[in-house]
Amino acid sequence: QVQLVESGGGLVQAGGSLTLSCSASGSRFSIDAMGWYRRSPGKQRELVATIRSGGRTNYGDSVKGRITISRDNDKNTVYLQMISLKPEDTADYYCYANSVYGNQYWGQGTQVTVSS
Repeated sequence: QVQLVESGGGLVQAGGSLTLSCSASGSRFSIDAMGWYRRSPGKQRELVATIRSGGRTNYGDSVKGRITISRDNDKNTVYLQMISLKPEDTADYYCYANSVYGNQYWGQGTQVTVSS
């Protein structure tokens, strides 16, 4: 089992920046990919970013150029640095982790609100 705890959400003005963190505990050595999805009211869940254990990254089209995902394997933590935030970035952000055994784990989510 893997437990994920997110932090760093909050209220920010448009154009501002925010960094989310997601720390993994438990069977963290079985983790391959980690990343973030987001969901806002009335919209489908959207991939924000993914990072594999080897460092390869993938970004959703709507956030490319404004978001950077990074990973500290020693701290078992993944970070999501967001800049030039827009009101449409307002959502609940969920951290996930995929294990090498095919399991997927989710955090509880952290809310990001971008005011115009």
